[in-house]
Amino acid sequence: MAAALDTVAGVRQFEISGPWSRAPLGRSDNYPRSVARRIGADPARAILEVTGGQAPQHLVNELAGVIAAGGSEVALIVGSEAISTIRHYRRAEEPPDFTEHPGGSLEDRGYGLDGMFSPHEAAHGLISAASQYALIENARRARLRLTRSQYAAAMGALFAPFTEVAAANPHAAAPTVRSAAELVTPSPGNRLIADPYTRYLVAREKVNQGAAVLLTSVAAAQRLGIPRERWVFLHGHADLRERDLLARADLSAGPASVLAARRALEVAGIGPGDLATLDLYSCFPAPVFTVAEGLGLAPDDLRGLTVTGGLPFFGGAGNNYSMHAIAETVTRARANPGSYGFVGANGGIMSKYSAGVYSTAPAAWRPDASSALQARIDSWPAPVRSSGSGNRITVTST
Repeated sequence: MAAALDTVAGVRQFEISGPWSRAPLGRSDNYPRSVARRIGADPARAILEVTGGQAPQHLVNELAGVIAAGGSEVALIVGSEAISTIRHYRRAEEPPDFTEHPGGSLEDRGYGLDGMFSPHEAAHGLISAASQYALIENARRARLRLTRSQYAAAMGALFAPFTEVAAANPHAAAPTVRSAAELVTPSPGNRLIADPYTRYLVAREKVNQGAAVLLTSVAAAQRLGIPRERWVFLHGHADLRERDLLARADLSAGPASVLAARRALEVAGIGPGDLATLDLYSCFPAPVFTVAEGLGLAPDDLRGLTVTGGLPFFGGAGNNYSMHAIAETVTRARANPGSYGFVGANGGIMSKYSAGVYSTAPAAWRPDASSALQARIDSWPAPVRSSGSGNRITVTST
């Protein structure tokens, strides 16, 4: 199987996700080929994807299209994090050196951080994911006209079922069932991160986790002897980008992510009610609320909104979380042939969204025409910022 690989694509680890990133124990200068070498593969193409939680699903969508067009036959997508191990060894007197130079070509796509930050955001303290998502969360609370206690209760109710899924998952980083009230009540172990977030409501990134997805053409699967009962097809897919944070007409919403989710279902020819499983990216509550609302799903939908336990409880796994969601979705699809599973992968500050629909039912490749939707998003009117007296900023819609 390894010899058949013509493409290996890697999801960026946190330690190489931006110009400010550091690899205190050293790193590979060609991560995809380091992985390929360990499994005895020498692919013609190696890719290092841009930063963002959308990366795993985006790579599946992209490379599935390449395979359908005849540009590849067997592609491997990999991602891994060892943040917990790195933190441990940083305190050691003689830490190990993880530096590697595997050689070979590399298609390094860069960080892909354009539009993720601006001097204006930095000037107002919006320099972390927690602070930026907190802004979105508070805008949503204002739109819904909820008190702080009411909104906290809603966030707790949303994530309490996620803890139950994580508790049953042998791969979860925090497999502990917690009540809605426990999730949102500050305590020594659940400190405030950024209003309105406590520690239990945000992604748990200090993990050791890895996952991979193998993509092949039907002809290659037959040639390699992959059992038919293990085949899972990508029925629907979409990739869209939201307006930059302060160029959005409504900070409480994420219309691009909703459009991506709907388009993936449309391409698959099904509706939300036809799904057997869902995994909505859950770095914070806002992305889950947004896509669930956009698809008409209740927070307490009996199917659940995660198959892993979500980023705060299964583990953030850096940019690679959704690879774990894809792996679990595929496992459940195999166990329930003909059923459909949805994976929604979010990157940046609800900035980039990639969606996929999976099933064992055979399906030909279908283009998603995301470019037409993206053109519509890019044409939306943006607010105009004008300086008021002192440090006050007023925002009006054009």
